[in-house]
Amino acid sequence: MQVKSFIESTLNAHLSPVTLNVLDESHMHNVPSGAQSHWKVTIVSESFTGLKLIQRHRKVNELLSEALAGPVHALSLHTYTPNEWEKRGKSVVPSPNCMGGDKN
Repeated sequence: MQVKSFIESTLNAHLSPVTLNVLDESHMHNVPSGAQSHWKVTIVSESFTGLKLIQRHRKVNELLSEALAGPVHALSLHTYTPNEWEKRGKSVVPSPNCMGGDKN
């Protein structure tokens, strides 16, 4: 499974995002090269309007359940409405470095 393609095509098809950024952050963790296990997804969609954060995350997790049952170990979700995205200055906080494995 090409995880990035799966995430992008699934979210594009179901949530019609205004902005979608899918980043493989596996290289930042103690995993084999090419693991495709750690992902950061920033998605801006009108479909999140009126939904609490937990509802947004559940919606995305449900859509991506196939990948979550397989190669994806960690999924960092940043879910916004277009208005929220504008107020944030169209940016998210950088991911922290891995604290696990033998990288300590």
